[in-house]
Amino acid sequence: RHDLSRYAMAANDLSLSGLSPSGLSLSGLSLSGLSASGLAPSAPSSGLSRGLSPRNSPRGPPRGPPRGPPGTSPLTDDDIAARDRTDLLAHKRAAFQLPPGVIYLDGNSLGALPHGVSTRVADAIGTQWGKQLIRAWNDSAWIDMPTRIGDRIAPLIGAPAGSVIAADSTSLNVMKALHAALSLRPTRKVIVSDTGNFPTDLYVAQGLAAMLAQGHTVRVVAPQDVAAAIDDSVAVVMLTQVDYRTGRRHDMEALTRRAHGAGALTLWDLAHSAGAIGVDLTAARADFAVGCGYKYLNGGPGAPAFIYVRPDLLGAFAPAHAGWMGHAAPFAFEQDYRPADGIVRMSVGTPAILGLTALDAALDVWDGVDMGEVERKSAALCDLFIEEVERRCSAWGLTLASPRDAARRGSQVSFRCAEGYAVMQALIGAGVIGDFRAPDIIRFGMTPLYTRYRDVVDAAIVLERILRDGVWRLPLYQVRAKVT
Repeated sequence: RHDLSRYAMAANDLSLSGLSPSGLSLSGLSLSGLSASGLAPSAPSSGLSRGLSPRNSPRGPPRGPPRGPPGTSPLTDDDIAARDRTDLLAHKRAAFQLPPGVIYLDGNSLGALPHGVSTRVADAIGTQWGKQLIRAWNDSAWIDMPTRIGDRIAPLIGAPAGSVIAADSTSLNVMKALHAALSLRPTRKVIVSDTGNFPTDLYVAQGLAAMLAQGHTVRVVAPQDVAAAIDDSVAVVMLTQVDYRTGRRHDMEALTRRAHGAGALTLWDLAHSAGAIGVDLTAARADFAVGCGYKYLNGGPGAPAFIYVRPDLLGAFAPAHAGWMGHAAPFAFEQDYRPADGIVRMSVGTPAILGLTALDAALDVWDGVDMGEVERKSAALCDLFIEEVERRCSAWGLTLASPRDAARRGSQVSFRCAEGYAVMQALIGAGVIGDFRAPDIIRFGMTPLYTRYRDVVDAAIVLERILRDGVWRLPLYQVRAKVT
C-alpha cells in the first residue's frame, strides 16, 4: 500500500481553488482506501472538459466504468500479492534505497539509488583520495576501472570480456563509434537512422557529417521503414534499440543482418535496453554499441557511459578521438599517438573515478541476475499496467503509444494524453513518479529489480483518480519546469 496523503492535500487544494472534484472523500484516500478494485464510477469533475472529458459525453460521466479490451477483469488484492510473492526478482528490491510512499516508475530516466553506493563513494573520497592521494591510481587500481567495469557490463548486453569499456558520455561514445564505423566504409556516404532515435544521436551524426565535410548525409526514416532504407549507399545504420518515447523495440538481429547484407555496419544505442531487457550483441553480430550507466544500471546522475566494439573490428581502425588514455603507452608521454590494443583505444581522457565508483557499486545488484527473468518480469509488469490503465482510464482519452506485443516493446509503457504534462505533474505530486515527453506522452518505466506488481496497480488507481477528479487542473501543475 502507498500513502496517498499528498494526493488528498492536492485534492483539497483543488476544492479550495473552486475546482471542486466530485465524489472526492479525503478519508477514501487513506492507505486503507487503496485496493485493487479501485473506485466505483462517479461523475468526473467539470474540470475535465478541457481536452480530457469522457468520450461518451462532453460534460457528463461515462456510461459505466472505464473499460479496457474485451476479457480484462480487475485483479483482487490477493491476486496481486500472489504475483509479488512468487516474483523471482522480489528479493532485489531490498538492495535499493526507495523513499516510503513513492511509486517510482522512472528508472528508465534515472535509476534508483542502490544501498552500498554511498558507502563506496565515501570511501573513494575519504580513504582513497583523502589518504592515498595520487597513489590510489595504483593502490586502489583506479587506472583499471574503465575496463574492469566494462567487463561487468558485458554479460548484461551479451558481449564478451574485453569488448566493453566504461568511459565518457553516451553522446561522445556515439561520436567515437560512428566515426570509427564511417572510417571502415570510406566510399559510402549515408548514415541511416529513424525518427525514434534519441535526438542527441541525430545531432552527433549531423555534426560529424558537417565536420568531416566529405559529403556524408543522415537519412532519417520512420522506424518501420528502416529495413527498406538500407541500400548499397549506406555506410552505417545507427539506431536506438528501444524508442525513448514509445518503448518500440527494433529487432536488432534482423536489422543487423539486413545491414550486413547490404555491406553496411551497425551502431546500436542501448540506453533503454541495457539492464531492462535481454540483449545479445554477440548473437546479433552488432558492430558497435553504446549505452548509459544512469538508467537501468542505476549508476547515478551523469554516470559514465559505455561503448562496445565487435572484437574482430578493434584492430581495423585508429580512433579519431585520440586521447592519452587510449594511447598504447600513456605514461611514456610520446609526441605521436599510437592506439592501444583492444577496447582501451576507445578511451579518451582521464577516467571520472567518483562516477565510476558509484557505477561499480551499483552493478553489485546484478550479481546472480538472469536477464531472461528480467525480461519476463518486464513484460508482465508492462502488460499488467496496460490492462489496468485501459480498464480504468480509457474513457478520458488516453491511448496506448507503446506496442501491445511485449516482444516489440522495451521496459516502459507510454500513453498519449492531451494534457500529459499537467497530468504527470499531478501524478508526481501524488507520489507516482513517471515523466513526460513532448508533445503528449506520459511515460512509465518498469524496472524489474525493484518495481512490484502492487506498484503497477496502485499507479493506475492514482492515475484514474487524478483524471476523474481533475486534480491536474491546479495551477502548480501547469508550470513547465526545465526538466520534464
